[in-house]
Amino acid sequence: MSDKITIWFLNGPNANLYGLDANKTYGSDSFPVLQSRCEQKAASINAEFRFLQSNYEGQLVDWIQEARGVADGIIINAAGLTYSSVPILDALLSFPGKIIETHMSNIWKRESFRHHSYISKVADGVIAGLGGDGYELAIEAIAQLVRKSKAAA
Repeated sequence: MSDKITIWFLNGPNANLYGLDANKTYGSDSFPVLQSRCEQKAASINAEFRFLQSNYEGQLVDWIQEARGVADGIIINAAGLTYSSVPILDALLSFPGKIIETHMSNIWKRESFRHHSYISKVADGVIAGLGGDGYELAIEAIAQLVRKSKAAA
């Protein structure tokens, strides 16, 4: 495996409640289980990894700004803020690394307001509708994007 990379995985409002939804819109894995799965995946691809969650827009903006110069890539599930947050978009526009947007559910099969994403305007890719498997796939994908970018530099 090539040199170690650094990935930050940011989760927005209510992600901490995953696995508790009676409708299972977001799957049955709890947030701690998802975190453990992601940490194991990151370790398997030789990545430094931070898995963070906040219900507050400003905290997500702060983390994106902190990631500048530290992280090679950001994976973000901004949850409900995906559809409304210009501040998160602006912070991501200032991030020089790779960005992948991810969602547990298929947002295009849901309410029409979820079909517009501010995050997509800056993301290098989007993974949606695959539940926790999508989270792990996002880690693999961003690692590949980052390593290709570093090799080309």
